[in-house]
Amino acid sequence: MPQSVVRLKDIDSTSLSSLLERYSLKLRVVEDENIPGSFWGDEEAGLIGNKLFARLDTPIHSILHESCHYICMDANRRKNLDTDAAGDYDEENAVCYLQILLAQDIDGMDSQQMMQDMDAWGYSFRLGSTRAWFEQDAEDALHWLQGFKLVEQQRPTYQLRM
Repeated sequence: MPQSVVRLKDIDSTSLSSLLERYSLKLRVVEDENIPGSFWGDEEAGLIGNKLFARLDTPIHSILHESCHYICMDANRRKNLDTDAAGDYDEENAVCYLQILLAQDIDGMDSQQMMQDMDAWGYSFRLGSTRAWFEQDAEDALHWLQGFKLVEQQRPTYQLRM
């Protein structure tokens, strides 16, 4: 079992829902054992269309990670989205970078906590920690996000990739 991380039950979900709505995503909290649209199963968030499914025990990093896949994918992939967000290496790095930035918009979270949770969960970066990657080795992810106008000057634009 991974170290303790911030989960949906640990925060007031109002700010999370508001953030997701800025991207036309709808948070659906389920009580079912199986989360619809979850690629990894267990307590990991799921995506089907513009609906993000989670349980109260779903980690916030998982919710933001899947949300950021939705944000970063092109419109055609978004239109056909059901469980597997797919994406390539560059998009995966951009997703990780964006979830760190977006954590600041959620009451009960921030970028530092997100990076700690990513480390605790086992995200793997060649510099050893999420923080080292973010601060020293993530220029390509930032440029990718800037290229699709998803981030300007280290802040999200709250737009979807077109």
